[in-house]
This record gives sequence, C-alpha cells and structure tokens, in this order.
Amino acid sequence: MSQRKLHLDGTAVTWLIVCCTIWGLGQVSSKAALAEIPPFTQVAVRSLGATILVALWSRGRGIALFNRDGTLAAGVLAGLLFAIEFACIFVGLQFTTASRMVVFVYLAPFVVALGMPLIARNERLDGWQLLGLTAAFAGVAWAFAEGFQRPAAGARQWIGDALGVAGAVFWGATTLVIRATRLSQAAAEKTLLYQLAVSGVLMAAAAPAIGEVWPTALSLVPLASMAFQTVVVCFASYLLWFWLVRHYPATQLSAFTLLTPVFGLLAGVLLLHEPMTPRLLIALIAVAGGIALVNRVKHSHAVSPARQQPPARRT
Repeated sequence: MSQRKLHLDGTAVTWLIVCCTIWGLGQVSSKAALAEIPPFTQVAVRSLGATILVALWSRGRGIALFNRDGTLAAGVLAGLLFAIEFACIFVGLQFTTASRMVVFVYLAPFVVALGMPLIARNERLDGWQLLGLTAAFAGVAWAFAEGFQRPAAGARQWIGDALGVAGAVFWGATTLVIRATRLSQAAAEKTLLYQLAVSGVLMAAAAPAIGEVWPTALSLVPLASMAFQTVVVCFASYLLWFWLVRHYPATQLSAFTLLTPVFGLLAGVLLLHEPMTPRLLIALIAVAGGIALVNRVKHSHAVSPARQQPPARRT
C-alpha cells in the first residue's frame, strides 16, 4: 500500500487490536522482570536484541537501511525520545503499579491529537471526535479509579505516576516527529531501527553509569519476560505500529490504542483470576463508543486517498 488513507479500515483495526493486546501484557511483563533485572538494563537488552532482529529481517527482505535519504537527524531525535519514554516508564514502575502506569502512559493520544493539526490539516479532530477521545480515556481511567484514592504502591507512588505522564508526552512526541519529517516516507523497518538502536546504545551506556549491575542468575519469569519484550513487543508489534503510522491517520491510531489498558486489565482477569468489576464493563463500553466517534468519517470534508498529500519533506 503506497497511499495514505483518511480513516481506519478492517486491516488497520485488526492489527491494532493485536498490538493493543500485546501492549496490554507489556507493562505486566516489564514489572515482573524488574524483580531481577533493573530498568535501564531491561530497556537496553530488549532494544539491542530487537535491533538485531530488525536488521536481519530487513536484510532478508532486501530493505535498504543505510542509504542516505535525509532521515538521520530525525531518526536520532526519534530514538532519543523513544529512549527517554521507556526510561520514564521502567523507572516509574519501581514506584507505582503496572495498572496505574498503563493509564498514565495512554495520555499519549491527547499529545498526538493536539499536535497533529500543526502537521496535517486533514487530521484535525472535530467536536464529536474530541468527545470520543475524552470519553474513551475517561472510561479507562474510571476503571482504575479505586486505586487512585489510596497510594497502594507506597508513599512515593506519585513519582511513578508523574513518570508515566512524562512517558506519555515523549511517546506522543515520537509519533509527531515520525509524521512531520522524512521518516514518514522511510521504510517502517528503518524508522524502528533508528529508535531501537539509539535507545539501546543510550540505555546500555546509562545503566552502569547509574550503578545498575547485570544479575548473576535469572529465574524463568524474567527470562521469559525479556524474550517476550524483545521479540514480540519491540520487534513484531513496534514494526507493525510504525507501518500503520505511515499509512493511516495518526490521531485515529493513537485513539484506538486506548484499548490497551483495558486489554491489560482483561489479561489480569483471565490469567491472574482478578475480578471482573462493573467499572471494567462500563470502561469497555466507553472505549468502544469513544473509538467509534473518533473514527467517524467526515463525509463533508473527505477527499480520496489519491488526493491526500503526505507531510511536507523537511531537511
């Protein structure tokens, strides 16, 4: 597919649900590994491991990764933002719960929604779509509201919560950089490689600098967690996400990711036998309704995909 589309189709929705399911499990996986593998080390290992996988994948498919196409500066910037985002998330998980972290991280769609009109006029949200975005996030936040009233993770829980919000800002900024620069025209593999390689190198250098030490022995759970994060999350799902960003409206994609914390909670119900509460059911309804509003086609302003222009190239 070489042309951008104005709204999500069945293919995009299917792959978005797959991504959201994977990401819903990601926070739980990261939290489980923190018991034995410190945060910066986790980010470094999974990023560098996924870098190798992306490079091998690209070579096998004949995708040029090192040709001069004017993406270096934007790629390094995207990688830096990517590194800071996950540093915030992984450090924050030491102070707050995984369920709270996933709520705050998914403030990112608001960052994208506010920034995209500056990049592409056709992605400006109307009143109904803004209402849908707000309703979807409100439903998700309300599902976790019981935990907001007491610091279940301890007195320093606010530090983790604040880092979650910071992670959301950097995630949204990364999406905007991809859409506003030559990265929007680069192969998804190259876009992902920039972020993985830069973040992996930065975190590998930062980990020993702050005193992190690789554990002398690892149990099965952290090993399985790192394998899942490296192969499924960082390699497969991120590659798919950046492909979607290149071909579909970023605001609608980001709004759809609000399903992720709901899937995370569902995973807790199914895998950890946590209770299915009325708040969760209401959250599911709010998210479904919000996504439907955000993805409504504005017929009076719609143009054919063939006429839609990609973001202006920048040097």
